[in-house]
Amino acid sequence: MASKLLALRSLISKPLNLIVNQTPQKLDFVYNLKSFSTTSVSNINFFNKLPAEKLWKSVTSVSNAGAKKGRGKGAGRIRIRDLNRGQIIGVGKVNMLWPGLSAPVIRGRELLKQQRLPDDPERMEKLIKLRDSMTKFRRLKLSPIERGWSGSRMPGRSIGPPDPVVDEEFTGFDTKVLQLRSLLIMKGTLGRTRNYQAMVVTGNGQGLAGFGIGKAKEAPAALRKAKNRAGKKLMNFEIYDGHTIFHDFFTAFGKTKLYVQKKNKGYGLSCHRAIKEICQAIGIKDLRAKLEGSNNLQHIVKAFFIGLLQQRTHQQLAEEKKLHLVEYKAENQNYPTVVASPEYVRTKEEIPKDETLDFIQYVMNDRVILRRKKFPRFFQTMPHYEIYLKKYEKYRNHEKIRLNLKAEYGEIKSFLNDKYPEPKEGKEE
Repeated sequence: MASKLLALRSLISKPLNLIVNQTPQKLDFVYNLKSFSTTSVSNINFFNKLPAEKLWKSVTSVSNAGAKKGRGKGAGRIRIRDLNRGQIIGVGKVNMLWPGLSAPVIRGRELLKQQRLPDDPERMEKLIKLRDSMTKFRRLKLSPIERGWSGSRMPGRSIGPPDPVVDEEFTGFDTKVLQLRSLLIMKGTLGRTRNYQAMVVTGNGQGLAGFGIGKAKEAPAALRKAKNRAGKKLMNFEIYDGHTIFHDFFTAFGKTKLYVQKKNKGYGLSCHRAIKEICQAIGIKDLRAKLEGSNNLQHIVKAFFIGLLQQRTHQQLAEEKKLHLVEYKAENQNYPTVVASPEYVRTKEEIPKDETLDFIQYVMNDRVILRRKKFPRFFQTMPHYEIYLKKYEKYRNHEKIRLNLKAEYGEIKSFLNDKYPEPKEGKEE
């Protein structure tokens, strides 16, 4: 084949008129045209031996050795270009109509023929713009309502209700992602494998909620598995007055400790963000939770659910202590309101002297929340503050006295009123 190519090169280098002027016998002797081959020569190289998928992989990926040495940190942002995107069959540099390829053979009763269509001068500019847009790295943009705790990351985001079980659908339910993390597991046969673990909470906002943990090779599969498990393990919680818990409680799981406090309407949720999502799933609107110890997210969730399950209603607490349960509210001017009464009430003589009668101490299992030491305000150390206190001393208890008089007598009057009654305002009979 090499000798033929050389002969062809020498043939082309000679002027054409010399070849034409030769006699046939001499021509066959000098240039044996019958021995030339017209077989096409194919050039085989790296780019037409491998498919496009493998070629793009060599550009966009990093080898294991390179990844270990920290190379290719920006390789993940390089996107694969689909060079066929935007191209239409039959439309190229020359715009043609091809029956059976880019158009039907018969249109109605007319038989279509091959014909040239008007060219699009902006075609190449559009294709280049489309290909450039494929390589640009764009962050996922979400609306502020759909964002999680940290932008577009999954924790804190909603993934909808669990999948239906047989004919039962989870209407009114919503699922929030609490945790999504990747786990590297070392195996003898497969080596280092990557798994995903997801933790979610689902609820309808009316006392029905549950949490679930799912593991899978891919993140969406782990989230779906956790969501469906949470839907199958629902728990019912009673909500006091439609907005908060029944009483303060202490709960723990592992080294995680939670002190949960009941709050009035309008206080809101002052707690860990995972507890906030759980409260919204259950329907609790006002609550304060103090976290001490380990901040392991799974322990926090489990501890809070255990505490909610262990809380008792007011009637149960009254039956336990065999005493009336009385509530004081600031918005009700601290008037005592009987919330629950047992069937049998103990007398003073039946109550032991060492029994815990403080309600908060009893429901918190004799636990005390760790509080920071309060330092005096900057103005309390100045000399003018002492003068203010001396002037205010005779007025400082007036508000408390008014409340005590209202509670005892039903109206504001002097403690000497029984001995020296005051005339009531109004018309005399």
